[in-house]
Formats: sequence, structure tokens, C-alpha cells
Amino acid sequence: MEDKVTINDVAKLAGVSKSTVSRYLNKGYISTEKQERVRAAIAETGFKSNFFAKRLKTKESKLIGIVLPRMDSVSVGKLLSGFARIFEPAGYQQLLLVSGLDGKKELQNMESLLQQGVDGIIVDSVGITKKHKALAKSSGLPMVITGQSAEGLECIKIDDYGAGHMMGAYLRSLGHRRAVFAGVTETDTAVGVERRQGFVDGFVKGEPKARVDFVQTGFDFLSAYNKAADILSYKPSVIVGATDNISLGILRCLHERGIKVPQEISVAGFGGYDVGAVVYPALTTIFFDYELVGMKAAQFLLDKLSGKSREENLDMPLLFVERESVRNLTKGTNGEKMGFQSMV
Repeated sequence: MEDKVTINDVAKLAGVSKSTVSRYLNKGYISTEKQERVRAAIAETGFKSNFFAKRLKTKESKLIGIVLPRMDSVSVGKLLSGFARIFEPAGYQQLLLVSGLDGKKELQNMESLLQQGVDGIIVDSVGITKKHKALAKSSGLPMVITGQSAEGLECIKIDDYGAGHMMGAYLRSLGHRRAVFAGVTETDTAVGVERRQGFVDGFVKGEPKARVDFVQTGFDFLSAYNKAADILSYKPSVIVGATDNISLGILRCLHERGIKVPQEISVAGFGGYDVGAVVYPALTTIFFDYELVGMKAAQFLLDKLSGKSREENLDMPLLFVERESVRNLTKGTNGEKMGFQSMV
């Protein structure tokens, strides 16, 4: 039966030693010719390596658990690319579980990965709770959180407050005084609280006539599109989406209503997604290097696993990308640019 096939059976069929099969399974060096023989023997016998047994023997499974909030996201795709660039050359496989933007499901996924014998876990979290902290503390495994931050946990994230403040100060410098911030619920501390508050502080500080109204949307394009009517009721001169995806949904609705951007209303976002450069008008945004976040999180976890002590700078750069979707009200109607380019 298939479940009784052993490494010894594979070795005999392939005409190699058990240690050769073991090196193959652990991505160690063996000749190309032997690789082909072992691969064929595994296919013929239906052999499947037992990660749990391997973990008991070697104290490692070469598996990294990854918990993601969703899959249909540009930022998640970039994160995964960053993870792969670090984990794959190191011989680690990634086991992915998706929470569907549900905090309870996120915790369940973390618990499930712990039961599956992974060596470490990365969680791109939708919001850190006391239960997250307790689980991380009791797990006994290296764990890294991306997307959020909390005291007592290893976290790597974008400076959401700094990004919001940068955008708010920029728009105010162009003469805008009425803004709508289209964002997500405060259960997402990074995007729903820090990024929003940074924008408000940057936009209104020292300017009593400046005002920011808030309209709640989801992260997806469609929910932002459907909220456009509520947003327009505030009569803003500029609409800022908490993500580029939100901004693109709003931009689409403005086009359908015949509202000219940026002549009548300006639009800006956060994220720096590639699609923002090809829509018309091209979207002013702040670029977040999510692939770099993924690489740093992966390397940080591997360093923890190997016992290395690193003092690496985990700060993420913010790059302001000034394009065509924002009007400069201090220059009349010609929309001249102020050359506001910054990386911090």
C-alpha cells in the first residue's frame, strides 16, 4: 500500500543509497542522473515524505507557515514574491493559508500551522489582538508579523502614519482645504487608524480652514466605486483612497459621471500599484515596496531559526510618486507641478 512505502523502497528501486534519497528530499546535492532516478522511483511508488516524522528526527520540517488576509491583492502578490526570493534558495517550502480578512480565521490558521509542524510562521495580519500575542508567546516558534505592529511581537511594516502625513502635507501645500479620506474600518490599525490619522494631521495642522471627512469602504475596487456618491456629497476638492485600489474605484465612478480629474476633483492613493501608472489620469500615490517587506520578513525569520543576531535596519522606504491626478490649486487651472518628490 502507498502509505507503507519507505525511503528504503525508493532507494532500492532507484539503485541508490538511502542517504542519497534523503539528500534529494532535503534539497541537498546529488548528481543530475541520480536526481532523475530518485524522482522516477518516487513517482512509481507514490512515496510521500512524512514531514512530522522528519521533524521528530531533525527538529525541523523545512516548512514555513504563511497566513495571508487574501489572495486577490497586489500587495499580497508582492509579499509572496519577496518570501520566495529568500525561502526557496534556502530550501524552505511555504504552506499558505488565507483568512479572508477575518481576524478569527487568522488565529485559526495560525493554530493550524502550529499543529502541522512548521518551523516558523509569518502572518500578514488584519489586526493584532491579545489572542495573537498569547498564541505567539505560547507557540515556542519564531513568528513574524507583517502589515501591523504591536509591542512584544516581531513586526515588519510600512510607516503608515508617516505615509499618511506625507500625503496630507503635500495636498495642503497645493492649496487643497476640503478632502475626503476613503478608508477601511479601524479594526485594521495600520491602514484604518495610523494611515488615516497621519493624513489628517498632515492636512489640517496649522490650517484652521482645512477639513477632512471620512467615508468607510472595503479594500476592494467595487466597494469604493459604490461609495462614490457618499464621498461626493462632501464636495471635496480632493479624494484620497487609503489604498490605490480604493482610489481606482473612485476614479472609475468619476469618469462615468463626467467629472474631470484633476480639473474638478483631484484623486490620490497609497501603494504605488503598477496599474496606477497606466490609468488616465495617472494616479498620484506613495509607493510601498511590499516585495522588500516580504524579503526582510523572510530573512528575519531565517535568522531567528539559525540563531543569528542581526541588527538590520527594518525601516521601509516611502517613495512619493507625483503624477497627473492631483491639481495644484495654488497655480490656478494649469495644474503645474511643484516637484514634490521624496523618499524617506
